[in-house]
Amino acid sequence: MKWPILLLAWLVPGMALALEPVKSTEHQVLYRVQGEYAEVRENVRLAIENQGLVVTYVAGVADMLARTGGDLGFGEPVYAAGEVLEFCSAPLTRDMVVADPANLVFCPYSVHVYALTNEPGVVYAGYRRLPPVGDEASRTALQAIGNLLADILDDALAW
Repeated sequence: MKWPILLLAWLVPGMALALEPVKSTEHQVLYRVQGEYAEVRENVRLAIENQGLVVTYVAGVADMLARTGGDLGFGEPVYAAGEVLEFCSAPLTRDMVVADPANLVFCPYSVHVYALTNEPGVVYAGYRRLPPVGDEASRTALQAIGNLLADILDDALAW
């Protein structure tokens, strides 16, 4: 364990340590943190940018569900807020599609952030795991993207 980080976390109110996922399956990784949605979402955006990447699209899923819910007869909203941030990495994508052009299906990469209406002060952030498909070069390229997604959330949530 890193003692300076532990000491800093003790001295700085609200600072969190690296988290363990609340869900880690072959299809997804999900973290749960205490905090405000806007702050966690901004931390995720900054973590993506700290990797030298640009968020190319933000899907406002919670807003879309809230906007259409009344007309479609939905009950109470699930999300207080929720977005999917999409981005790409030219070098990693190039490696991925050189290994197998069909791997384009895995681009763009995304990280999701949401808050539930029934859990005030709690925010979830996660990503979809890319499957280890194809030959060794394909699996290696996909694992590199998986490592990037994990690094982004580690950076975003270790505050």
